[in-house]
Amino acid sequence: MTIRVTTRNARYQQWQALLSNRTKRARAGAFVVQGVRPITMAVRAGWQVRELAYDADARLSEWAAQTLHSVQTTRVAVSAELMRELGGKEEAPELLAVVGMPADDLGRVATGGAMLAVVLDRPTSPGNIGTLVRSADAFGASGVIVAGHAADVYDPKAVRSSTGSIFTVPVVRVESHRTVLDWADTLHSGLFGTDENGAVELADCDLRGPTTVVVGNETTGLSAAWREACDQLVRIPMVGSASSLNAATAGSIVLYEAARQRAGRG
Repeated sequence: MTIRVTTRNARYQQWQALLSNRTKRARAGAFVVQGVRPITMAVRAGWQVRELAYDADARLSEWAAQTLHSVQTTRVAVSAELMRELGGKEEAPELLAVVGMPADDLGRVATGGAMLAVVLDRPTSPGNIGTLVRSADAFGASGVIVAGHAADVYDPKAVRSSTGSIFTVPVVRVESHRTVLDWADTLHSGLFGTDENGAVELADCDLRGPTTVVVGNETTGLSAAWREACDQLVRIPMVGSASSLNAATAGSIVLYEAARQRAGRG
């Protein structure tokens, strides 16, 4: 089925709300995806594509035409002006996808001896969430858990900065650290928190077994509850004048070290 949208009607307003309003995204259980790679990854990973909006005034690329042809969903032909407004750029995007959210279920995170999960403790930056999801994908992590009052995993900035990895790495939101602790305990997972004053240097930690890495809030670091719960607080050596690392950067370094150890390198 194809629908045409040339005015800022109810459907257009719903898309705008999904882009800008976290509460509306949660109620709809859906979010808007932009960009060739993110849309391609969402389709390839089998996520529920509820609608595909396309620029009705443009000659579509082979990729856009093939996506419209292959995905069984509602197609919406949108004027170039409205697509530019939705895309937030001078050039109108070819496609926008409305995608359904999966359940926030820790069962989505693969477990076993090679389990490697990373927890973000109350992150405030959606860009940091997306960047760490991208790193988790690159270094073979089993999943990303966002704990506590945090930025929205499905904020457009988070989705964009993940460059599509949000569709291949399970990302689960939980309200409390206790939920994660109970889950990690059943898996006999080591729990390592990142801290600039940690007692153990990262390279001296054994990250080869089931591992859960906890990265603190960008401003306040790990909460007292997480500090108490972690088996070890680890530090990343720094030699410059910076007092600390960006949360996503710190998490990425720990994930790299875990991947290095597991590959048996040096």
